[in-house]
Amino acid sequence: QVQLVESGGGLAQPGGSLRLSCELSGFNFDYRAIGWFRDVPGNEREGVSCISPRDSTTYYEESVKGRFTVSLDKAKSTVNLQMNTLKSSDTATYYCATLLTGICDEEFVKWADRLGRGTLVTVSS
Repeated sequence: QVQLVESGGGLAQPGGSLRLSCELSGFNFDYRAIGWFRDVPGNEREGVSCISPRDSTTYYEESVKGRFTVSLDKAKSTVNLQMNTLKSSDTATYYCATLLTGICDEEFVKWADRLGRGTLVTVSS
């Protein structure tokens, strides 16, 4: 059974950085992409980024382009999300998720399958 465990959330100041990690178990990286999502109370879940293990393609939601970087470490079964130049609008609970596709593109949000429990990111001075 696939399990995902996120870590790395916490409190950061505006302009600061955090690195989220998602450790996966029971997951075959050869076929399916992984996505990062975030929940802000009162808003719909938002797709932040994804990465395809097949060809290392990545996708970023417009508001995080140039600030966030997603990466994959197959040896450690881990997907990371480096978040720089954080803004208060980045405050959310972040989840990693397996996708029901090996493709990573702007449609990835519709392919979310299994999510982890999430990690809270708070950006505040």
